[in-house]
Amino acid sequence: MAIHSVTKRFGILTAGGDCPGLNAAIRGVCRAAHDRYGMEIIGIANGFRGLINEDTKILHPEDFSGILTRGGTILGSSREKPFAPVDKDELASTKVSAIKETYSRLGLDCLVVLGGNGTNTTGCKLSREGLNVIGLPKTIDNDIAGTDRTFGFHSALAIGTEAIDRLHSTAQSHSRIIVIELMGNKAGWLALYAGVAGGGDVILIPEIPYDLKAIARHLEKRAKSGKTFSIVVVAEGAMSIEEASMEKKERKKYRSDNGPSTGYRIAREIEEKTGMETRATVLGYVQRGGIPSASDRVLATSLGTAAADLLAADKYGRMVALLGNEIGSVDLSVPEGKVKNVPADHFMIDTAKAVGTCMGE
Repeated sequence: MAIHSVTKRFGILTAGGDCPGLNAAIRGVCRAAHDRYGMEIIGIANGFRGLINEDTKILHPEDFSGILTRGGTILGSSREKPFAPVDKDELASTKVSAIKETYSRLGLDCLVVLGGNGTNTTGCKLSREGLNVIGLPKTIDNDIAGTDRTFGFHSALAIGTEAIDRLHSTAQSHSRIIVIELMGNKAGWLALYAGVAGGGDVILIPEIPYDLKAIARHLEKRAKSGKTFSIVVVAEGAMSIEEASMEKKERKKYRSDNGPSTGYRIAREIEEKTGMETRATVLGYVQRGGIPSASDRVLATSLGTAAADLLAADKYGRMVALLGNEIGSVDLSVPEGKVKNVPADHFMIDTAKAVGTCMGE
């Protein structure tokens, strides 16, 4: 017999970039909601676009069975931002109205959104528009405020670390410097952790603007000590001291003129500065694909079942979160419009420095 639930019917969607663990989270929400609480579930296709266009269907147990280990998302995703201006003068009120109409027409008691910073920010704004919303934090960047870890991060960390491990043998065989670029446009969690796990000799993250002279000195010192190769781990959003002093538009133009990406630019600068043969590898979307790690399966499932509990208890306007070693929740306003950056005094930065890693300073 199902346990009493205030929520009878809810919609669920995934938005933003895909990442390992989304299907595990969908399964966690849906199985607990259906089996424990007897709720009806409406799957919404392709993120908020599915709400705008009313592209939905009722989800039955067979739809969310056997998806625990599957990568991607069975619901599809998009980067639709309903609150973004249609043009510089017109607000996107039409899209928001369409979402509210679909929500009402479907008879939803709540909307569950699985996504990153943008998705949970949109969820918070929709809650202010009168919709009941619950958020789940997913991103390989681990940069959502309010949770100690996001699902997707551990899987991407494992992929990034394996890539660094593999590059070691090539770098050593050819006595080269190899630069590997990982994702992390605004926060350097992934590059920092993968860099430490993979024994990176230099780690560059957005939070610490780098000095190319300091990097060159470190690499030359390694070469003089008989170490014939080096690995430089770079977050895609890493920037030099000079870039950090630029306005956003100026920095964007500089990067466009000196592309094709941060990793290639830094590799070119290192070779010009040191004269040492340098190559670049950009891991790209490989980091986001494939099956979730065991850790992410556990976290995503736990967050999913916790979301079902919030639904049943009429606790809307929340984002489920890992808080220490416990699964809890925070107000949706906590992650709204924020990025969880690596603090300057974070223990992992000190750990990296303590084992001789150059952080670009």
